[in-house]
This record gives sequence, structure tokens and C-alpha cells, in this order.
Amino acid sequence: NSGFCSDPLPHLLYSLLLKLFLFNIYLSLNSEMAIPQYTGKLTNGIINEVAPDAFTEAITLMTLLTVASAVLELLCDLTYNITMSCINTSVQGSVFQAVLKQEIAFFDTTPTGELVSRITTDTNDMSEALSEKLSLLMWYTARFTFLVIFMLYQSWKMTLLTCMWLPILWVIPVFTGQFHQTIAAQVQESLAKANQAATETFSCIKTVRSFANEDGETERYRQCLEHTYGLNKKEAAAYAGSTWANSMSSLTLKVCILYYGGTLVTRGKVNSGDLVAFVLYELQFASAVEAVLRYYPEVKKAIGASEKIFEYLDRKPQLPPDGSLEPETLEGHVQFKNVTFSYPGKADDNSPVLKDVTLEVKPGQVTALVGLNTSGKSTCVKLLERFYQLQEGAGEILLDGKPLQSYRDQYLHDKIAVVSQECVLFARSVRENIKYGCEDASDEDMIRAAKLASAHEFITGLPNGYDTDAGEKGGQVSGGQKQRIAIARALIRRPKVLILDNATSDLDTENEYQVHQALLNEANSCSVLLISNKMSVIEKARHIIVLNSGTVEEEGGHDELIKKGGLYAELVKNQNMGFHRQEVTQ
Repeated sequence: NSGFCSDPLPHLLYSLLLKLFLFNIYLSLNSEMAIPQYTGKLTNGIINEVAPDAFTEAITLMTLLTVASAVLELLCDLTYNITMSCINTSVQGSVFQAVLKQEIAFFDTTPTGELVSRITTDTNDMSEALSEKLSLLMWYTARFTFLVIFMLYQSWKMTLLTCMWLPILWVIPVFTGQFHQTIAAQVQESLAKANQAATETFSCIKTVRSFANEDGETERYRQCLEHTYGLNKKEAAAYAGSTWANSMSSLTLKVCILYYGGTLVTRGKVNSGDLVAFVLYELQFASAVEAVLRYYPEVKKAIGASEKIFEYLDRKPQLPPDGSLEPETLEGHVQFKNVTFSYPGKADDNSPVLKDVTLEVKPGQVTALVGLNTSGKSTCVKLLERFYQLQEGAGEILLDGKPLQSYRDQYLHDKIAVVSQECVLFARSVRENIKYGCEDASDEDMIRAAKLASAHEFITGLPNGYDTDAGEKGGQVSGGQKQRIAIARALIRRPKVLILDNATSDLDTENEYQVHQALLNEANSCSVLLISNKMSVIEKARHIIVLNSGTVEEEGGHDELIKKGGLYAELVKNQNMGFHRQEVTQ
């Protein structure tokens, strides 16, 4: 429904390949169906003692038909598998792309392990079923149709007896197919939970090791697998029962056909050659029905396993339409006007995260946000990044006097750069991390940004300089080095709004001073929004906004707020007292 890609060419190619596949099936089955016909004629010829030349010609023709059928079947398999391989690659890429385009709230409520399981395990299972099971199901369904037509030509009475048995044969796969589909969905859900448990454990391995809880995490993972194992046992029992019932039904049908066919021959209703041809058709018919009965539940199972995949493909991100503004020049003037906000799924009119917040970040200066935890500082940053959307009538956020949502998303994130306390680096080189999302930047721009972030000196001292691998999540560099690389990654864009959310918390005093001096100089060309728990950092800002429980309690310069003796002065006092106690203790 969603389409595998926006380019119409692959759709046309898949359509042509599938039509070629169906055409090859038609030719192959016609060749295959002719062989029992000639076998029946040979039987009559042997009984009637026809000329040896006619016998040789028939054998030669049957050989040619057999070879032709085998070649065409090979072409069918080759065409189909190539088509399904292309489609699987396209589907997996499309699912990944569809998930990436979802709103941030989607990732807040969907575990990472589940997403990875859906994109990899589920799509691979679906691909395997499509490449093998669906191919065989289509092949044997077509063979079943051709066999019925040729069997009717041989004897409509014996065909009627055969078809009378079909309702019994079809009840089994319909029932088991529905059961398989339900169980398969439950199995995939259970596997996704197990993957989430493993992903969470490995990503937090240091915490697990610190609390010596390896056995606890192993037990948690084992319980997830036990649940999956229980579902697999139900699935296996259903499959075994279905296979046994199918075998018994097909054997009973064969015995009935042989008995009834022999009776018709003795009465002279059909000749011996027609009976031989019909029996050969019926043997193929039984195997075709058996194959359909076997593969139909497997395809239903694949459909059940792929339901979540197509849910992701069909899911529309809860995002407003992308804006169109992308002016050549931007000052970086940010304004929050009467903003009230609650996170999706946690809405509570009595306690929103932000309540009627009005604040301003002016171009060319450093503005600081300060407050206790849960005061709403990080929420302001997330709204400014447009990770979440304001509800109608809940205020507005302006950038250079224009509503934030009126700007193109790509343009907005090029102009607004954020460095948070939990800096995330990718398992790539330092060069790639700094140029992330800005791959066209020159090495000169990269070095300039690294120097501003006080990172160039330590980077050049790494084993491979800028080409050194940062490791998974930046594990090969220290916390302070990671933060400086992240700051350089933000500065290389030459942003017009730079947001530092505790971005220097892991730096020592000297490096922190150097970074802030560079950023203060950079503030002449952009707006800087500074969030920090260190009051010594905050006091350097020209304008300070104090948040308390989601509201703006006071704002002004450092000296002005100290004289007021309000919350800001109390925060400064408490931190200074904390430092004093620490010195006394030492």
C-alpha cells in the first residue's frame, strides 16, 4: 500500500518480472501436462501393438517436453527469486526510512530493540517466505488448476469423485492457516521483546557490571525466551497435526480413485490408456493439493509476521506539513510567546511541563536558561528543535518573527545546532562525526570548528588523528573529548542559533574556560542559548532566564538577579555553600 519507493521504474520492473514468471509457469505446465497424455497413448499402443516407429516418436516427444518443462521451471525460479530479492531489499530500506520519518514521540514509546527486530528479523522472515513458500504456493496452485482441466478431459466422473474430496482437504489448511497467523504474530512480538531485553542489557553493560547483575539480566532474557519457546511448541503441534491429516486424506483419495477407475475400465466406460493418464494426473494432483495445504499456512504465517512491518510502512508521522521558508539570511531571533506544553500521552491539564512561558533569545548575545530539575529547560530545547509540536491555542514559537513551523525542516536544523550533555558519537572516524550531516564541509571548516571547541589539539594527538575511530557511542574517547567533538560537530554548520545544554559538564576547568571564551566570541555571529548546572558558567551570560515548575519566575543580568534575592540568588548561594562544604570536608 505504501509503495516500496517513489521511483516508478522499480514498480514497472517488478511488474514485468512477475508477468514473465507467470508466462513461464503457463508454458512449463503445458509441457508437463502433455507427458501423462502421451503416456496414456503409449499404454494403448502397447496393448494394441502399434508400429515401433510410432512408439519411438512418442518417447522422443515426451523427452523433449520433459526437457522443455525443466528449463522453463528453472527460468521461473530464477525470475521469481531475483524479483523477490529486489523487493525484499526495497522493503527493508523502505521500512527503515519510514521509521526514521516518525515523530520523536513514536521513539519515546517504542523500544529500540523492537524496532531493530522488526526491520531485520521480521523483514528477513517475510522475505524467506515470499522467496520460497509463496513461489511454491503459486506454482502448485497453477499446477492444481491445469490438472483439473486435463483430468476433466480424461474422465469427468473420476474428476468429480476427486473434487468431492476437496472440501475435506481444504478445511484443514484454512483452520491451521488462521491459527498459524495468530501464533506467528505472537511469536514475532515475543522475539521483539527478547531482542529489546538483549539490546538494553548490552547498551547498559557498564551499569549491569557495576551492580553485578549479570545473572539477573540472564534470567530476564531466559524468561523472554521461555515464552517464545512455549509459543513455538504450540506452532509445532499444529503443524504436525496438519501434516498428518493431509497425508491421511490424500492416501484415502488415491485408494478410492484406483478402485473406481478400475470399475469404469471393466465396464468399458474408459480405456486403459485414459485410466493410466488419469492416475498419473491424480498423483500429481494429490501432490499439488498436499503442497498447497503445506505452504498455505506458511504464507499465512509470514503474513502474520509481517503485519507490524506494514503498520510501520503505512503509519503516517504525526507531524505538521513541512514549511517552505528558507531565507538566505537569518538573524537567529527566538521568541516563545505564552507557550504551554504537555508531552504526548502524558497530557494533564493540571500539570503541563510548560505553563504560559514567554522568553526571548536575542541575536548576537548569550542567553542562559537556569532552574531546578523538571523546571522545563530541556523541554524548551526540544520544542525549539521541533521534536514536538505545540497544540493549537497553546502559544507560539517565532524565529525572526516567523512561526517556527513555517520553516523547512532541513533548513531549520541547518541553522539551529544543539549540543547536549549526553553527546552521542557514532562508530565512525572523528572526521565523519564532526562532518555528520554536513559531509560537503571542507577540512578547513572542520579544523576551524575543532579549534573553537578546543578539540583540535587532542584530536591530532590520537593514533590516526581525525581518521581515528571514535568507537561505538564514542567509547574510544573520554567524556570531555566526546563533548568537544560534539561541539565541533555543531559549530561546523556555522549555526545562527547555538544551544548548549550542559554541553561542557565533563570538561575540566581549563578546557571549559577555553571553550566558553571561543563560544562567547562566536556569539557575535549567532544567538547562543546556554543551559548549565554550573552557576559560574551561567553568570557569563548577558541575559538569564530563571524557570521554576514550567514558568518564567525571573529574568535579567547576573548582578541584577543577585540583588533581587530570588530563586536565582538562592541557587547561586546553595551551589557556593556546596563547594564550601566540600572544601571543609577535604
